[in-house]
Amino acid sequence: MRGKILNILSVLLGLLFLNGGLNKFFNYMPVPEDLPQPISRDNEALMEIIWLMPLIASAEILGAILILFPKTRALGALVIFPVMVGILLTHIFVAPEGLVMAILIWAVFLWILYENKQKYFALMQ
Repeated sequence: MRGKILNILSVLLGLLFLNGGLNKFFNYMPVPEDLPQPISRDNEALMEIIWLMPLIASAEILGAILILFPKTRALGALVIFPVMVGILLTHIFVAPEGLVMAILIWAVFLWILYENKQKYFALMQ
């Protein structure tokens, strides 16, 4: 039962990141008009670095695809990890109104890391 729940949550997390990564390339979801000023300012600054958003989007897409499949889930979590840190720090320091959602996403992410801990220990030996 626990494995089924983790699989469902992993697929949802993978689809969330796949959607976010694809949106960075194709812009099919409009940016909300009422974004807080600090987030708008940060987004504009990120867009000035031309290669950064495609890099983040590529990491999100690759990590999402890897997370979708149990065999590659541990590697996908490692690919997504820097993006996850950015999400958490953004919601802690810039946009605390989204912190609850960020914490829920982190809970699923940490569960994936925990369930694959033996694979990570093998990397460190």
